[in-house]
Amino acid sequence: MPDRIASIPAGGARLKILLLLVLLGLGLACWLAWRDFQRFADAPLALQESELIDFPRGASFSSIVDEMRSRQFSNEPQVYWKLLSRQMQVASRLQAGEYRLEPGTTPRQLMSMLAQGKVVQHHFTIVEGWTFRQLRLALAKEAGLKQELPGLDAATVAHRLGIETDNPEGWFLPETYAWVRGDSDLGVLRHAHEAMQRALEQRWPGRDPGVPVKSIYEALILASIVEKETGVDSERAQIAGVFARRMQIGMRLQTDPSVVYGLGETYDGNIRRRDLDTDTPYNTYTRGGLPPTPIALPGLAAIDAVLHPAAGNALYFVALGDGSGRHEFSNSLDEHNRAVRRYLIRRKQQ
Repeated sequence: MPDRIASIPAGGARLKILLLLVLLGLGLACWLAWRDFQRFADAPLALQESELIDFPRGASFSSIVDEMRSRQFSNEPQVYWKLLSRQMQVASRLQAGEYRLEPGTTPRQLMSMLAQGKVVQHHFTIVEGWTFRQLRLALAKEAGLKQELPGLDAATVAHRLGIETDNPEGWFLPETYAWVRGDSDLGVLRHAHEAMQRALEQRWPGRDPGVPVKSIYEALILASIVEKETGVDSERAQIAGVFARRMQIGMRLQTDPSVVYGLGETYDGNIRRRDLDTDTPYNTYTRGGLPPTPIALPGLAAIDAVLHPAAGNALYFVALGDGSGRHEFSNSLDEHNRAVRRYLIRRKQQ
């Protein structure tokens, strides 16, 4: 009996030692797992070059991880990704969209990007002097933009954007606009239209006294003609001045770009005498005043030129024909005819 009683403490010590070893083993396993988790969180993803990855709206957390694994950016267990999102307190704030992953990006950085919604921004530039038709064609080539314009005629587009005329020509400000995957071509047009409206409304009250345009829309029409007549910044106000003086004395604008616009798709790159003689709503040789709509998308410089035309007496201008894009301005028809003859001579010599 005494021997049995004495053996009890010895067995209890072994049990304590065994329990301690188990606890130490668990602690070591937890420490190793934590270290491995930290390695995962701060180790770069398997990226050799910049990559775009799209997480669609409604995507679950599991599908996001599955996408990473399918692209072979990471083969780590899903539990690591979930633990990381909880550690960073972003599990409920991950945002869908298109993201750019650069070499060196870590899972921790990716989670931060998703939580902040740092999606890729694409850029679309509307060029000064484009027509609405050219604008539509350019938008159709933007991969990633949701295409809503195909099948819509110009009047329907104008109606959807709140434009009061059936022809939306001219109503989109030439600038560079940012868009993200999931945005639509109609959305880009809406931003450009709103930008044009703001620009006109801000500038209209400060126009010079005596400018012949009677409304914002007339200013837009004349600005589109100025835009098409010259690409030389220093000439815009001069050309606007010529058109302003013609309008003030009731002289026809006689501007070729308007005639070309009226020809539409039949224009083959050459304007002929018969084109100038054929009456259309846009033929400013056969009709007085402004054409019924803008003929292109004017930039801010052309709009400012129309609202602040240069003073002077010139009523005519003709291209110099030297490749500079500049023009010679004349006060009288005789001076203009001499300038035209010089232009024709230069053309023959080229």
